[in-house]
Amino acid sequence: MSEALEKVRGVTELPLFPLPIVLFPGVPLPLHIFEPPYRQMLEDIRVSNNLFGLTYFDSSSAERDVPIPGQIGCVAEVTETLTLPDGRSNILTIGVVRYRIDSYVERGDPYLVVRVTFFEDDDDDEGSLFIAASDVAETFTRIAKAVRTINDERVNLPDISDTEPQQLSFLVSAAMEVEVETKQELLELTSTGERLRRLRGMLDQAVDGYEERARIHELAKSNGHSGKKIELE
Repeated sequence: MSEALEKVRGVTELPLFPLPIVLFPGVPLPLHIFEPPYRQMLEDIRVSNNLFGLTYFDSSSAERDVPIPGQIGCVAEVTETLTLPDGRSNILTIGVVRYRIDSYVERGDPYLVVRVTFFEDDDDDEGSLFIAASDVAETFTRIAKAVRTINDERVNLPDISDTEPQQLSFLVSAAMEVEVETKQELLELTSTGERLRRLRGMLDQAVDGYEERARIHELAKSNGHSGKKIELE
């Protein structure tokens, strides 16, 4: 049993926090808790396991008031809590493992509670996964370096080249600037190889544009002086 599944062993029900964002396993997510139902939820999970379910849900475009059974989400574990004087809280969570909503549970709580089934990616050929992960890590790092140049950042980038393939696929999925619906599709995939393949396609489409923007930004900073003489007639 994986460490993630071990953490939710024996858990069959989760408080549900529907939000218009996607959380991936192993990825940190800060949240601001201010609505009374979720203040209560935070108090309740503090005395149990600090776990709740985060499911992508955009109430402005949804046909129903709540996420439907069958929808995929990710367990969030609260790792840090800063309670403010007025009762609001700033918390830091980290994704643990994905789940599928089986049904809703009526317990009289002011927040939603769901019965869930947990799952992880299927087994893939390790050799092909590490090759795909290496390609994704390399291209993502090129884009990250270009973004750093565009934003005039000097912070060193973390080395992700040796990150385990499944975790790399989640980290890159979370960091990609794509539509939230695309992130949800990546979360729902049960093949690490397929997730890496899709990420590689998106990264390949984006990398040249980012690097060209970075080149132009550096050129503009030097007032267009490239070190080459320009002869004017």
